[in-house]
Amino acid sequence: MLSFLARRLLHAIPILFGVSIIVFMLVKMIPGNPLDLLLPPEAPPELVAQLTAAYGFDKPLYVQYFSWLWRTLQGDLGYSIFTGAPVAAELRSAIGNTFILAVPAACLGFTVGVTLGTIAAHYQGTFVDKIFSAFAITGVSLPHYWFAIVMVVIFSVTMNWFPAQGMHFEGLPTTWEDLKSIVLPVVTLSLIPMGVVARVTRATVLEVLNQDFVNTLHAKGLVGYEILYHVLKNAAPSVIAVIGLQFGYLLGGSILVETVFNWPGSGSLLNLAIFRRDVPVMQATIVILAFFFVLLNLLVDIAQAAIDPRIRR
Repeated sequence: MLSFLARRLLHAIPILFGVSIIVFMLVKMIPGNPLDLLLPPEAPPELVAQLTAAYGFDKPLYVQYFSWLWRTLQGDLGYSIFTGAPVAAELRSAIGNTFILAVPAACLGFTVGVTLGTIAAHYQGTFVDKIFSAFAITGVSLPHYWFAIVMVVIFSVTMNWFPAQGMHFEGLPTTWEDLKSIVLPVVTLSLIPMGVVARVTRATVLEVLNQDFVNTLHAKGLVGYEILYHVLKNAAPSVIAVIGLQFGYLLGGSILVETVFNWPGSGSLLNLAIFRRDVPVMQATIVILAFFFVLLNLLVDIAQAAIDPRIRR
């Protein structure tokens, strides 16, 4: 197991290095100069040159890249061009707020998805299977932002049950009034992971049910829940892989949902940085989210290897 873990860690290093190059180059390919948003057209050339040198935009690209990479590895993510605040402080707060939505959304979506997929597979071809499968397809097909707007119109504007926008607490939610502000974004974010996990679980469980060892379990006299345990254990590696990817998407793909609900998370921060052309914030946010994505894939590999020893070979 240790050698397997070491190999996965070694594989993660070039992936992160490649991601850093892609992120840096993509941001640099954006046309225009970010300083144009800060400086008026009549700004003296001396001031333009001073700010350009301060942010290192006057150096060759490879020098800018290695300088940025070295500072990033040391934990220095630079300063926002627009606000002048340290990027690390802004990003730390934003990612923490995103986790407040992503963790409960993942728990809700994955739990419901695995349950629906297992029940649909057990009742294959019946009315229950068709209803649950239709529900999963609907979850995958509905656009996040459209469903978020519908939720706001129904539960905030019409019924006035939950706040329409904003984060109405500091730190973690501890009271019902705090929790009310996360209900709508959490339900919205959980919709697509629920649908994806439900469909994968159904397909994987059906594939396992058709294997010979299930007939052997029946012949040995095992009852339903005992057989279900062995079926889910064999289906777990594929389902866990999808769960890891979907959790990564929850962290990095919630830009539109956070924008609709005016939630101060990493998605909103990245969206604002794009409009402001705030290069340090864009680079840091994308790289940190990519790091979490690679880390999640590493954890998924470890979980799969723990469940199925054949994966370690």
